[in-house]
Amino acid sequence: MRDVPSLEAPAARATSPLALRQDPSAPCGAAIAGLGVALPPTAVANEPIAERLGVDERWIFKRIGVCERRVAQPGERLADLAAEAGRAALRDAGLDPAELDLVLVGTFTQDEILPNAAPLVAAALGAASAGAVDLGAACMGFLSGVALAAGAIEAGRACHALVIGAEMLTRFVDPFDRRTAALIGDGAGAVVLSGAPWPGRIGPAVLRSDDRSREIVFMTREEAKLRMDGQQTFAIAVACLCDVTREALDVAGLGLGDVDLFVYHQANARITRAVGERLGLDPARVVDCIERLGNTSAASIPLALASADRDGRLREGATLLLAAIGAGFTWGALVVEWGR
Repeated sequence: MRDVPSLEAPAARATSPLALRQDPSAPCGAAIAGLGVALPPTAVANEPIAERLGVDERWIFKRIGVCERRVAQPGERLADLAAEAGRAALRDAGLDPAELDLVLVGTFTQDEILPNAAPLVAAALGAASAGAVDLGAACMGFLSGVALAAGAIEAGRACHALVIGAEMLTRFVDPFDRRTAALIGDGAGAVVLSGAPWPGRIGPAVLRSDDRSREIVFMTREEAKLRMDGQQTFAIAVACLCDVTREALDVAGLGLGDVDLFVYHQANARITRAVGERLGLDPARVVDCIERLGNTSAASIPLALASADRDGRLREGATLLLAAIGAGFTWGALVVEWGR
């Protein structure tokens, strides 16, 4: 009879998340404990894209608000970029990868159909005791991961979770499509969520979905190219982001004036601006960092958080509203009290 190789499970921890849950002094909420980002080194300005499309580079900036984006080169892997962002978030949190219970990667541009990115990332980080799952919610992947990870911590099924948004979407863009060729960029961002000895700093998540994007924002397996109807996407995105912003604040018992910073998925500068105007928000309270990054899909919210952190706007105790919309459609929002 042929020998079957044994699969040794990682050594059990002295104290499991479920055992901690029985302790009244154990963490009962979730908070963001660390933030990290990673970008491909190659930056591409508007000029070569404009020349290829036969348009003026100023037209690109006026239309979508992007003047530069990062582009992954052949040989660069999404799993490596995601692991780099995760490593940075773990350093920021002061957490050993072996302490992670869960690794969630929001992406739909993983390097291969199988294996998924998350187990590759967990292995690269040395998170031998963590479960690892990809989330295919397009631009909503990161926000969905934060909601699910917070729920696992609040339920006592995890103490520490790493949530990553990572995309190399430029590989799936038609270089001659004016609707997407200049819009998309590559990147990765991550947060560590940890149990907190108070009710928690991550509010209830409002998550929504429908199937309207079948002919509006889509990518077929056969063609493997992103296709998008910009006008319809704009109208739906603005309406959904405004609605879900109000819903999330209602659930949290807050008003628009209680939020210090609105961090929306960086889909398009016109969309972000239109949402702010419709809600009557001061532009200084709305993060807009798409100019140098482009639309990085699931990576855009953690990249936007890092941009606000560099600007000094992520002060301890600040109230943030995070919201995104992605193909599906999938959309959602939640309130975060910033503090590590």
